[in-house]
Amino acid sequence: MASIGINDIRSKYLLEMLDISKEFPGVKALDKVNLKVRRGSVHALMGENGAGKSTLMKCLFGIYHKDEGKIILEGKEVNFESSRQALDSGVSMVHQELNQVQTTRIMDNIWLGRFPKRGPFIDEEKMYNDTLKIFKELDISLDPRKKVGDLPVSESQMVEISKAVSYNSKIIVMDEPTSSLTEKEVSHLFKIIRELKSRGVGIIYISHKMEEISNIADEVTVMRDGKWIATRAIRHITTDEIINLMVGRDLTHRFPPKTNVPGKVMLEVNNLTATYQPSIKDVSFQLRKGEILGVAGLVGAKRTELIESIFGARHISSGSIYLNGEKIHNKNPHAAIKNGFALVTEERRATGIFSVLDVGFNAIIANIDKYVKRTGLLDEKQMAEDTNWVIESMRVKTPSHKTSINSLSGGNQQKVIVGRWLLTEPEVLLLDEPTRGIDVGAKYEIYQLMLHLANRGKGIIMVSSEMPELLGIADRILVMSNGRIAGIVDTKKINQEEILRLSSKYL
Repeated sequence: MASIGINDIRSKYLLEMLDISKEFPGVKALDKVNLKVRRGSVHALMGENGAGKSTLMKCLFGIYHKDEGKIILEGKEVNFESSRQALDSGVSMVHQELNQVQTTRIMDNIWLGRFPKRGPFIDEEKMYNDTLKIFKELDISLDPRKKVGDLPVSESQMVEISKAVSYNSKIIVMDEPTSSLTEKEVSHLFKIIRELKSRGVGIIYISHKMEEISNIADEVTVMRDGKWIATRAIRHITTDEIINLMVGRDLTHRFPPKTNVPGKVMLEVNNLTATYQPSIKDVSFQLRKGEILGVAGLVGAKRTELIESIFGARHISSGSIYLNGEKIHNKNPHAAIKNGFALVTEERRATGIFSVLDVGFNAIIANIDKYVKRTGLLDEKQMAEDTNWVIESMRVKTPSHKTSINSLSGGNQQKVIVGRWLLTEPEVLLLDEPTRGIDVGAKYEIYQLMLHLANRGKGIIMVSSEMPELLGIADRILVMSNGRIAGIVDTKKINQEEILRLSSKYL
């Protein structure tokens, strides 16, 4: 029997990342991590926020330069000096936080930096037809001439996937690709992924949604604290085993026990209407002290518009808001903060963090008025104390408060944002997809925090696209449909099917 050489073994892998290490000042982000992806397969990469998943992918994509290890693509060692070099070599990445040119057209975004030319001019016709061809292959119904800034997040995600496919990629990294998609859109994405698999493309799939992993992945690699923990075939591992590998401990319940008891009505929203674009129509509901009110609905239901209108970020054409029996006017977010409201936005990179600034600035900025002393100077001691409180109470993983928030994982960025708003001591906390892109351990901590606030008599309104989350943490669920309330239901007396039925009531 002929012996099997090392090249024969490697031939079954499209990509190998071997003993990859990467160190930043004060932290070892990667410690001899291994990842091997087979041709025509979906390889899930899992781990808690801060486990090193994004850092590993940035080393692959040429954004970071690894300190140690080898990257082997199709049997040849590669060291990409830039993301452009990676793209030209057939490695592309669909980032969770989309980086698109909002003011340009879809087709401009897809072919940016490599526009087809006819002589010295851009060949608009070819660019349009080439974009249509990719859309047809992926069963995407979008007008290539539409401006990217006019697209919802779900369609922007499809544009990014189309861009990755346009490079004839051999490896496509998808970082939380379904975080803003409806169930129908997720099914469409999975159809695209299976088509890519049939072409021999290797997909590295980063997600915290366990149901997705078991549905679409072939193998899973788990990371923890910058280290490789295990690689298993999906058919040989359970969801509980994956969670245990991720967190290093048993996590027997996805949601903490409900300890809050809603009291008297604290917030009344009456006949709220915002006609811009058009938006919400004649919305009325109540929120009780110590209550967690979930907001459900399909993409386009105007859930975000509802809480932004309450927060003063959108103009209200009619209706009224009462807090603790007193009529209030949230003319703008600044007024809303003074009136006891706080808002954690859905798109943390676009509207949540100040990405070029440090953790300290991001932690205290919403509370800045309280740090101004009579002299007009800022109370730096109190600012430092409050920053440390955010880092410690939110369990933010960061080398220091001077660290750029942009270098933290998505989950740790979210913790800083939540901590920022808690410093304002709000009566009503508005949360828009607060656990989007956050691992199971961090989610549990956010749920515990919500219950702690509810037990202190705070009112919480939480928008979420995850039905199990709403049913597991909310007391009642307000179901939106096309800008109107389709129903308000008790979580103890409802199921996912009924919520979905209500969600389509006014379509």
